Amino acid sequence: MHMENIKILLVDDEEEILDFLSYNLEKSGFVVYRSLSGKEAIELAKVILPDIIVLDVMMPEMDGIETCNIMRQNHELNDSIICFLSARNDDITKISGFELGADDFIVKPIKPAVFIAKMKSLLRRKHLSLSGSGKIKINDLRINLDKKKVKKGETSLELTKIEYNLLLLFVNSPDKIFSRDEIYMYIWGTAILVGDRTMDVHIRNLRKKIGSDNIKTHKGIGYSFNLMGKQS
Repeated sequence: MHMENIKILLVDDEEEILDFLSYNLEKSGFVVYRSLSGKEAIELAKVILPDIIVLDVMMPEMDGIETCNIMRQNHELNDSIICFLSARNDDITKISGFELGADDFIVKPIKPAVFIAKMKSLLRRKHLSLSGSGKIKINDLRINLDKKKVKKGETSLELTKIEYNLLLLFVNSPDKIFSRDEIYMYIWGTAILVGDRTMDVHIRNLRKKIGSDNIKTHKGIGYSFNLMGKQS
């Protein structure tokens, strides 16, 4: 994947930060778009459909958390990676971001070389999550990998990006028990334990949509897909 084809949307209310990040990203070959507010960023994202959206958390009028929430409700942005870049480093802020569909959280300040490496790492994860094609039929679920659509029987399911990626993780290795660390590594690219609540919320919501019998809980170990559709 050539960097000149990769679109990154930077969202921060400080011009100096936008200038600094833009300079380093463009020097590395990325196509960079900028926004000084969450509201403006939402409208711009609909038009350019960026590969990565880098969001500041603390912004006037609409903060990064609310901006992320609105963006994740727009299915056209399902393939966009959303990454927070913030001086705030508390677990509550991180959990809130992840629960609303953020893919990563970078703490300011960060060195340019590390920031660029992080962007490339996020793109590798995106490529892996989008690389499948064809259809999967398992238990009462049908997954169209090309369209990223899931049906339970004849009912179409509306899954968030994280729920969809969790489902793919489980169904691609239905006999495997995934530990919490492995799930964090796949979904967020690092075993960043910001609290078990983050994962529990996503798995609980996924169970509600696909049927609780389709996911097994292995107490003290992790989770797996239940091929027989029976909860143990």
